[in-house]
This record gives sequence, structure tokens and C-alpha cells, in this order.
Amino acid sequence: MSASAATVTQTSSRRGIIDSILGSRFVAVFVVVAAIIVIWYIAAVFLNAPWQRGVFERADVTPTTIEFIQATWAQERPVLPAPHQVGAELYKTILVTAPTSKRSLLFHGWVTLSSTLLGFVFGTLLGICLATAIVHVASLDKSLMPWVVASQTIPILAIAPMIIVVLASVGLTGLLPKAVISTYLSFFPVTVGMVKGLRAPDPINLDLMRTYSASRAQTFWKLRWPTSIPYLFVSMRVAIAASLVGAIVGELPTGAVAGLGARLLSGSYYGQTVQIWSALVTAAVLAAILVALVGVASRIVMRLMGARPA
Repeated sequence: MSASAATVTQTSSRRGIIDSILGSRFVAVFVVVAAIIVIWYIAAVFLNAPWQRGVFERADVTPTTIEFIQATWAQERPVLPAPHQVGAELYKTILVTAPTSKRSLLFHGWVTLSSTLLGFVFGTLLGICLATAIVHVASLDKSLMPWVVASQTIPILAIAPMIIVVLASVGLTGLLPKAVISTYLSFFPVTVGMVKGLRAPDPINLDLMRTYSASRAQTFWKLRWPTSIPYLFVSMRVAIAASLVGAIVGELPTGAVAGLGARLLSGSYYGQTVQIWSALVTAAVLAAILVALVGVASRIVMRLMGARPA
């Protein structure tokens, strides 16, 4: 092999390595997270600058640019806390504080997670039942489906207090009202996804089932249900995140003392923006974990069904 050919081979090999690194999911996520953190720091400077400028003026101090920027990132009650302030609060409330303490985000996260999972299970079951009825009963397709869609046009912040008041009037308090709100948000994506999934089989396969004199139940379990599984898991990813939102919203009008929603409320009452942002970050991480777990369950089920790995 000539020297020029070897050089070309090495260059193409380097390009292949660089392309594989740049095309990896880890690098893409890292770049996005890094960009968010940089923008966050810059935004913290601009939003916290007015108050910090007044502090230096009252103290008759003229700081350098670096000192001014550092001061905006170290305020006790900033308009927008810097990422390292939120990280310190997360470290203190997750790793240092005992999980059973009401100051622990693990404690509050578990309270919210309980109602999230209960509402998600109820919402998934309700969505599957509604989709099955809509697919098999033609009149429900025209009468029920529009109401299912219309139900999501009502703001959850408007309906949540009514649900809580109504359930409290019949003695239902605590976990169940929040789970009902989570159910309200999570059943819709499952219903829509399952309707599409149950209608996904090819007409020729449906005709084949009729040729075999298969009953509706046999057609459902042997053809429609297996075909709808990929649609179900895609819908469940959306539903689990919506269920978490519903659980947090359900904690806001109740004056709850536990849960991420309660953490947000107490931080708002006392002007503790660092506490608010730490609860928001915890909710975002919890949502990502739940969506990832649904994705893992999807891959396991599809592998058991004999599907080829993507």
C-alpha cells in the first residue's frame, strides 16, 4: 500500500470515528444539556441583576464585572436561581436529609409518585376499555369519541378543585382525588392510541379471521390486541408523564403538606425560589425515569412477542 493510500485510509477512519461520536445519543443529550445550563446561567445574571445592582448601590460599592456576575449567582432568594444553587438544594434535600423527613424531596417525590402510578393504572385501563368499545360499537365511535376529545379542552386547573371538593363531600380524601385527576389526564392518549392500534390490522387479515369463522373475541385477542401493543406503549409514555402532571396539579388546590405540588406551594408562599426550582427539577427527572421504564417494558414485551429489536 502506498503512503498516499494509507493516509486516505487513516483520514477516513478518523472521520468514521468522529461521525460515530457526533451521531451517538449520549453526545446529543450532553450537548443539549450543556446548552441549557449555559443559557440558564446567562438568564440568571440578567434576571437577578436589577436587585443586585440596587444592593451594590445602597452599599456604595462598585464591583467588577466578575464580582457582579458571581453575586447574581449567589443570592439567597433570586428571581432565577443558578444551576449550582439548585444542585446544592437537591444534594441537601435528597442525599443529606433523611428520606422520612418532610424536608426531603424523596419523601415528597414518593407521595406524588404514589398518586401518579395509581392514576396511570386507572387511566390506562379506562383508555383500553373505551377504545375497545369505540372500535366494536359503531354508534360509540360517533357519540363517545367526540366527548373524549372535548374532555381535554377543559383546563385541568379549573376542574381539579371541583373534583377534590366533590370527592371530599362523600368522604374521599388523600390519595384518591389526586389519582382521579391523574386518570383524567392519562386516559386520553391511551384511548386515542388504542383506537388507532385496534384498527391497525390489515383488512385482508380481518377477512381471513372471518373465513376461519372467528368470533369477535377471538379476532380481538388473536389479531387486534397483538397489533395494538406498539400503539399502547407509545400512548403509555405520554400518559405516564400526563399522570405525573395531574398528581402535582391535584396537590395544589388541596393545601397538601406532602408531595412535589406541596413543595412548590410552600416555596411560592415564602419566596423560596431555589426550593421551587429543585422541586421542578425533581419532577422532570421523575417523569424521565417513568417514561424510560415504560420504554424498557415496551422492549421486553415486544421481544417476548417475537418482534425484531429496533
